[in-house]
Amino acid sequence: MLTGLVNGVIYVSFKPLRKVEALLIANGRVIYAGDREIVEAAINMLRGELLDLCGRVVLPGFIDSHVHLDELGMYLNTLDLRGVRSIAELKEKLRRHAERKGATWILGHGWDQELFEEKRWPTRWDLDEVVGDRPVILTRVCLHAAVLNTKAMELTGLLNTESLNVVRDERGVPTGIVKEEAFDNARERFKETLAESDYEKFIEDAARYTASQGVTTVGFVSCDERSLKALSKLKEEGRLPIRVRVYLSPGRQVYGRWEMLENLKRLGVRRGFGDDVLKIMGIKIVADGSLGARTAWLTKPYSDDPSTSGYPSISEETLESIVKEAHEAGLQVAIHGIGDKAIDMILSVFRRLRDVKHRRHRIEHASVLRENQVEEMSKLGITASVQPHFIITDWWAEKRLGKERVRWLYSFKTMMERGVVIGLGTDSPVEPLNPWETVYAAVTRGRYEGISYYESTTKESLTLEEALQAYTWGSAYIMFDEDLASLVEGKLADFIIINKDPFTIEEKELKNIRILETYVGGRRVWP
Repeated sequence: MLTGLVNGVIYVSFKPLRKVEALLIANGRVIYAGDREIVEAAINMLRGELLDLCGRVVLPGFIDSHVHLDELGMYLNTLDLRGVRSIAELKEKLRRHAERKGATWILGHGWDQELFEEKRWPTRWDLDEVVGDRPVILTRVCLHAAVLNTKAMELTGLLNTESLNVVRDERGVPTGIVKEEAFDNARERFKETLAESDYEKFIEDAARYTASQGVTTVGFVSCDERSLKALSKLKEEGRLPIRVRVYLSPGRQVYGRWEMLENLKRLGVRRGFGDDVLKIMGIKIVADGSLGARTAWLTKPYSDDPSTSGYPSISEETLESIVKEAHEAGLQVAIHGIGDKAIDMILSVFRRLRDVKHRRHRIEHASVLRENQVEEMSKLGITASVQPHFIITDWWAEKRLGKERVRWLYSFKTMMERGVVIGLGTDSPVEPLNPWETVYAAVTRGRYEGISYYESTTKESLTLEEALQAYTWGSAYIMFDEDLASLVEGKLADFIIINKDPFTIEEKELKNIRILETYVGGRRVWP
């Protein structure tokens, strides 16, 4: 099928910034980008289809380098607690949701205790007042902590565990707040209740929603065996409207071996296994927690809680073992690292690998990053997947880090200037999937929201061209997918049609741009 796009504003790349009058697409790829007359003549001669853009704007599709596709699908089908301003409001939303939903488990997501007028974390007793007969899990916005009601604490075995990640009150009684490993245990217990058809629905819903947001490719991180199976079936049945690049969890440790990683090695699966729609890229590992839950591992204690510096989620010895295995198996490694101490550990492990320069191993988030760490990332060839919307969500971050360290927070510009390739992402459902909210955050850095550390970090603001380049070419590069990076001749024809030209509006209006249509391989996938 031959398709021509004319009569619009068509951006084919951002660095250099290049516009053309028309595009010609065949077999899912751009075969010509240039003059309108040439495209119209080709369409007339070969009896192709001409798409009149009616003055609308075309851009390459966004590539979100870090998404939890399964979690996104779950939360599209559960209770949304984003922006809730009090525990009382949380309880009322839970009550209404429980009355409508007959599910065995009740799942919600998005609360942030920093917003609550009560100035405290919610507890299991708060939830018990609303729902006592069914298990309830309400996850914090960062996905590193949750509050469970008593029923859920009992079913997950967390009520009587000795885990340090089960928060207790002054009497030593579990409050219902769980973090990190305990949080993961609770989530896994919930997932065990799901059927294969549930996973298929969650991932299909998430993929369709992703397409509606103008995102044409995602890096699906922390993917497990059940989600991979659902992805494969959806692709086979033509129900996967976007491209997916998979970073699998290492799996359970069985007799000293990591189950998923061992299976990949045994089958000879290496980075890039798959096709243009679905590829396995490598392994995702978590090295620490989040700033919001004070579990990100810092070199020095938290400024607003000197009793803790956070902690690692994995020992350096174990991290090195997994990374080395994956590296030698030809797989890409993506490691979650938010605190600067965690990033020290990650870089120490990468430093001891052989032939690391061209593997494009990734640090996920790279939130608190000292300049010497940026230099070492550049020297080693380590890339980063960063989430600019954290700037808006983490408006309280200066309290956690203090004025000195907050200068290291979300150092996007410094990384770019030092030669570290960054790809943009959302960590959705942690942050909104809407890429224009991400671009807005990268460009404005909280200027219009009165973020306290705006002045301290304004030098890290990206230009619009830089943000869009990182959201297309940058994300493509860190996933070995430069074929998706632009709309120049020969590239895959993944593009979006939007309602405003981002280069002709005020920066504070960027987040209000709307996606009108989304195309993958020249085929419309939304609406």
